[in-house]
Amino acid sequence: MQNKAKDCLKLFLTFSKIGALTFGGGYAMIPHIQDEVVNGKKWITDDELLDIVSIAETTPGPIAINAATFIGKKVAGFWGAFCATLGVVLPSFLVILLIAFVLRRFASYRVVKYAFFGVHAGVLACIIKALITLFKKCHKGVFEYIIMAAAFAVVSFLNVKAIYAVIASGLLGLAVFLITKKGEKKKDDIA
Repeated sequence: MQNKAKDCLKLFLTFSKIGALTFGGGYAMIPHIQDEVVNGKKWITDDELLDIVSIAETTPGPIAINAATFIGKKVAGFWGAFCATLGVVLPSFLVILLIAFVLRRFASYRVVKYAFFGVHAGVLACIIKALITLFKKCHKGVFEYIIMAAAFAVVSFLNVKAIYAVIASGLLGLAVFLITKKGEKKKDDIA
């Protein structure tokens, strides 16, 4: 029981750090989660992180919160999920609370506007790094490239909601798997 409490505290502190030091939302948090949880604590592997990000993307709610919940559950069960989720949410909640009081007074200052421009650039860099990291870990073949291009096209140019593209991509992947499996079974039956 004492080890589980220590794990819960570690989860809370780790995800509080991630939540406090990451700007730009869930996708910008992915590289930080990878650094802390995969490379540092070794709670999960890169492949497990990729699976968690895929699941977190397709379930309702922010990706970082979903990822924290899944990782916390894997490490320390229900209370691990609770502590990781609380840890990733609490810093943002406190910052937003502080900004709500302060921003009205300082929003028109040029220095504040330029600071936000800099933050936007940094967030974009974190999102691109997450994209590159996830791309390197994904299985790549002709089918995957076609699905990726099609999903990008329908979301970007046809204004289809991303969740529909993700669901359709998953269903297409499942269909290809079933067709491939059926084809392999026929080859085995012939041989």
